[in-house]
Amino acid sequence: QVQLVESGGGLVQAGGSLRLSCTASGTIVSANAIAWYRQLPGKQREFVAHIDRDGRALIVDSVRRRFTATRDSAREVVFLQMSNLGPEDTGLYYCNVPSPLNWGQGLRPWGQGTQVTVSS
Repeated sequence: QVQLVESGGGLVQAGGSLRLSCTASGTIVSANAIAWYRQLPGKQREFVAHIDRDGRALIVDSVRRRFTATRDSAREVVFLQMSNLGPEDTGLYYCNVPSPLNWGQGLRPWGQGTQVTVSS
């Protein structure tokens, strides 16, 4: 199965911003809702955000004021804009097609993720 590919991570100072991108071959992104997940050091992967095909986004409470999910379906890309980052946001960030019954579960093989590192 085709994987989704994450990019845009990097090293930033606390208070900085990053914009992550999620792409895939074909029309996987435009044809599906997409979810963002992250795996913080020593923890299990967790759901962060969901954006449906119409661009309606839901962000978990813990980051709602700092993260925004958007999509450009014409370009087959979904974004996760992260601002006011803190060291607690350091981790691997993934995107996937979420199960409609459980957004915490991805339907596609997991990609390599993109590393976000926030220095204090």
